[in-house]
Amino acid sequence: MASASRIGTFAVRTAMIRGVEAKPVTVEVSCSSGLPGYTIIGAADAIVMEAKSRVSCALNSCGYENPRLHVTINLAPGELRKTGSGFDLPIAVAVLAASGQIPTAGLDSCLWVGELALDGQVCPVRGEVAYAQLAHQEGLKLVTAPEGLPASGVECECGALPSLGRLRHGVADLPERRPLRKGMRKRAGAEKQLDYRDVCDQEVAKRAMVIAAAGRHGILMVGPPGAGKTMLARRMPTILPKLDEQSKVEALLIHSVAGQAPLGIERGEPPFRSPHHSISNAGLIGGGRPVIPGEVTLAHNGVLFLDELPEFASNVLQLLRQPMEDHVVRLVRSEGSYVFPCDFLLVAAANPCPCGHLGDPGHPCTCQPARVDSYQARMGGPLANRIDLHVDVARPSSDKVIKGGSGMSSAEMADLVTGAREFAAHRGPAADSASALVATFEESARTTFQTVAARLHMGGRSIARTARVARTIADIEHHDKVTKDDVIEACSYRGRTNG
Repeated sequence: MASASRIGTFAVRTAMIRGVEAKPVTVEVSCSSGLPGYTIIGAADAIVMEAKSRVSCALNSCGYENPRLHVTINLAPGELRKTGSGFDLPIAVAVLAASGQIPTAGLDSCLWVGELALDGQVCPVRGEVAYAQLAHQEGLKLVTAPEGLPASGVECECGALPSLGRLRHGVADLPERRPLRKGMRKRAGAEKQLDYRDVCDQEVAKRAMVIAAAGRHGILMVGPPGAGKTMLARRMPTILPKLDEQSKVEALLIHSVAGQAPLGIERGEPPFRSPHHSISNAGLIGGGRPVIPGEVTLAHNGVLFLDELPEFASNVLQLLRQPMEDHVVRLVRSEGSYVFPCDFLLVAAANPCPCGHLGDPGHPCTCQPARVDSYQARMGGPLANRIDLHVDVARPSSDKVIKGGSGMSSAEMADLVTGAREFAAHRGPAADSASALVATFEESARTTFQTVAARLHMGGRSIARTARVARTIADIEHHDKVTKDDVIEACSYRGRTNG
């Protein structure tokens, strides 16, 4: 082995997470005469600067020598702000190669990512799917901690490096494997399978859930506590189609860069996110330092459930308006702009008043009218106007709850959703404008729609959204043209907001 005092240079490939993708970075190391120590340049933040101490301790713990020279570490390109602890491993590898302590063959054909413990163990970092995608695109082999290898979704050559000491003989003998995440199989087998069969005496609400799932319409359920609103919402993923391969990779990528467990995504289950009403702006739409995706992006290709909607801060709720329309979040920061996908199905639930019993025949409401108006106004008219289905959920009959219901199951509802989407695909894409949609209505349906729209004082957005709901109902019933009954049912879901 060459002495650690040898003067040399070496460069290895690595990457950093920016938004929902990995950006390539080159770690260049130069050992030169001068006072021993490390200098990191290249727009590194405080976390990256701490790598000097971690790398130094890890080298000593694994029996290597810290170079008795001045080591300059450059992270290129210099204009890209570097953040994250994943630079530890590539810096250590480049230092060892530049000082002649490990074989250099094959090092430049790898993408090195990982954090180092003080004893030299390689620890995983968030964003494993993004790193794997970049390695595949660049034709490189991803080398990281065994726990940090992507479990599925990306075709990438991977090498597991448990400890820095395993590099004494180079990269040739590193095991190539793609392990399942620890405990994943156990969790998958232990998860309780939710089913709409468990929700008793709520067939009207179940019908609305089918419509929402079939046409990807937002839905707001309003009802007293204990009516089953949360049960209905949490079972929504069971009637949605399984994720296709592209959607699965997108969801895995988003969850990996956010450092979130993928749960059932690897099995094709749509993601389900249910943030608490105390969530911040950055928590909902993304942000922070470093900038990471928010809940709306984590719900991409899945369901975003907002329970107790009026309890959310008004300014937080209004942030949903643009993502619901554009299906992307655009954040502009001093270091640049970020674009996060967020094509989610919004499911919201709310009590009708602060005490929750307004309109409940079994429990009198104790709220003053002014408090009720103030409470309902927290949802915000502009946001509520963008939610297509508004459903009143009544308290179920105690007898039916005790005896058990025999209503629609998740399998039956999923068949309706699948049938509606297949019919819509066969029919062809629906028009975007309200007038073009209404042109596909039967004459009696068109007349009825005009009458109801005038009576409810519907605005342009409400007319267009109601027409789309009517088209979805027609797809469920396999109607080539929207009928009068389809229109009446669609209009029944717009009674709370008509702007």
